[in-house]
Amino acid sequence: MDLLTQPVWRLYDQSISAISTSPLTSFAMDDTLCELVGQLQSPPTLRTWVHAASVVLGIQDHRLPHVHEAMALLEARGYQPIVRNSGGLAVVLDEGVLNISLVFSEQTNAMSIDDGYEAMLAFTRLLFPEGEIAAYEIEGSYCPGSYDLSIGGKKFAGISQRRLRQGVAVQIYLCIEGSGSERATLIRDFYELGLQGEPTKFTYPVIKPTVMASINELLGLKLTVADVVIRVQQVLNRLGEIRVASLNATENERYAFYLQRVIERNAKMLAK
Repeated sequence: MDLLTQPVWRLYDQSISAISTSPLTSFAMDDTLCELVGQLQSPPTLRTWVHAASVVLGIQDHRLPHVHEAMALLEARGYQPIVRNSGGLAVVLDEGVLNISLVFSEQTNAMSIDDGYEAMLAFTRLLFPEGEIAAYEIEGSYCPGSYDLSIGGKKFAGISQRRLRQGVAVQIYLCIEGSGSERATLIRDFYELGLQGEPTKFTYPVIKPTVMASINELLGLKLTVADVVIRVQQVLNRLGEIRVASLNATENERYAFYLQRVIERNAKMLAK
């Protein structure tokens, strides 16, 4: 909880404004915030963000033997594939998935990888007090990791981190609405077509759709993403003074730099 309790939290809500944009914009935004917070030009920041139907692929996903066929499958089902220039594996984003970034500075206190994960775990538990949230790898889920968040053995969220210029962005996707197993089925089909039984050096996850669910399915609720954004703001209000602030003109210049960089990287990956 120490990391979460701050004198001031900057709040940047893009849960509506980012929907029609590419997830690449969010990677650029978090890189921008990493620099600003890391260099103490901004207080610690919480950003909420949502994107329309997209699948964010990791570098290993792009090395699948039949990746272009698999990406065409995603597009045929209405999902836009992009490639992020970092670790991790395929993740589904859509309007029923809320993403949260917590951005901290390492200038004043060093942060281990686990410190960041534990902060997001604590925040998520404050967000959903109705459930007993566990953190361990859920075998058969997409993008599996030791900080998969689950209730009753079913995963509803995954956490990642981005570190840049003494800033740390801890990111989580929360499946709020819809069917977790349907999202997992999409990724299962992506891997099956991408592999087509061929051996690979990297071991890709064997997706079991039944091990994934949404918060609504797990808790028997009817929450919307908008409802959870309100919960986020209520929790944040208990952790420090909130300052609602989008980017100013100077910060927008840094964002333009990072956006150009992620667009160029993505284009290079897709051209391979």
